[in-house]
Amino acid sequence: MTGGNLERSLGLYPTLMISIGAMIGSGIFVLPAIGFLEAGPSVVLAYLLAALVVLPAALSKAELGTAMPESGGDYLYIERALGPLAGTIAGIGAWFSLTFKSAFALVGLGAYLLLLVPLGATQVTLVGLGLAVLIVALNISGTELTGEAQAVIVTVVLAGLVAYVGNTAWFAATGAEAADPSRLSGLTETEPGTVFTAAALVFVSYAGVTKIASVAEEVKDPDRNLPRGILGSLGIMAVVYLGVIGSIVVLNAPAALEEGGAHGASLTPMADGATALFGGYGVGIVSVLAVIALMSMANAGVLSSSRFPLAMSRDNLLPGSLEVIDPRFKTPRNSILLTGGVLVLLIAFVPVITLAEMASAFIIFVLSLINIAVIAFREADVDTYDPAFRAPGYPVVQAVGTVAGFGMIAQLGLLPILGAAGITLGGAAIYFLYGRQRTDSTSALGTILERRRGNTQDVVPAESD
Repeated sequence: MTGGNLERSLGLYPTLMISIGAMIGSGIFVLPAIGFLEAGPSVVLAYLLAALVVLPAALSKAELGTAMPESGGDYLYIERALGPLAGTIAGIGAWFSLTFKSAFALVGLGAYLLLLVPLGATQVTLVGLGLAVLIVALNISGTELTGEAQAVIVTVVLAGLVAYVGNTAWFAATGAEAADPSRLSGLTETEPGTVFTAAALVFVSYAGVTKIASVAEEVKDPDRNLPRGILGSLGIMAVVYLGVIGSIVVLNAPAALEEGGAHGASLTPMADGATALFGGYGVGIVSVLAVIALMSMANAGVLSSSRFPLAMSRDNLLPGSLEVIDPRFKTPRNSILLTGGVLVLLIAFVPVITLAEMASAFIIFVLSLINIAVIAFREADVDTYDPAFRAPGYPVVQAVGTVAGFGMIAQLGLLPILGAAGITLGGAAIYFLYGRQRTDSTSALGTILERRRGNTQDVVPAESD
């Protein structure tokens, strides 16, 4: 079956769980110690600041999602707002970044898996490859099945995280030796610039909040469920992050978080101080939660990222074979297989941690473009743009979000910036070599420019072909 529509099978709860599942992963189980190395106890404030910086993009995405409840997310909105060149760059970059985050999650769970089972490096890689194949098969089998599985997994992980925070609070309140609240005493003593740098490092923890818009075409009642799913998941995860990161700081002596793998920091910060929790089985329980959560993150990443090639194919910016909808399962089979193939290659051959850092800058870049997209649509004022939800505080919220996003990119260092530049050049090459001669779509920005030339006709298409 070539082309066709996807089935709207996701209600509010699975929509929330897919979005939360894209955030419960490395941001909780790997990155806290790296952030602590940068900002000390103020890493708690860094996570709060990162949530505030991503909020404008979440509001903008909620508006754009209700205006265009189709598959494609970031690509679709940026292409319609700023044109096919910008859309191709955003689509390729967002697809690449999300696929890389999924690979990072599957490789990253190896650090926790080693706390449960004595495996060699090759065996850990084989486990990651097996899980990747399983996730691809699950995604092809149907979005409803994937959403239901995601809802169960994320619910279990959230319950475990609540228990982790609750037990830590109990230990701290009762004066137990395992938890030392005084470790938070330096919370506000770190220089603001250092906190901002740490926020840039952990920013990608929240990047998944807007990814549910990539599967908007499969969400029931998108006018209601998309804004609630996006903003609700951001609110829930901001609270969860603050509770978990605060607990990690309270449970661990600084030296425990500053030893180990990436950047000289621990790769298993939640497990490091969890021995006393859960009746002495803390390390095992936390490790199981980490493995489940990182699988969930990878699953949500494949579900979201596979919709970018689908949407770009519909607009003739990628080959038409990626537009194929499986006649039995009603899922974009070829797009999922392409994403899964890249995922397997990344796990098998690429140093994922280094390249995931490079992809982080592009994620922030795309979220900044989303804010600009809302401004372009509002200023174009075309009849076809009629969102059920409108982001409050326009245009100040979008302007602040854009400036803050580019400020975050500057804090990440040269290598991530070069990585984002490489993705941008690759997307531009695909557009000029393949897509340019196959598309003649006009954007909201094009409408504004046409009006300035004296042509008052609205030329933004209502929807993709």
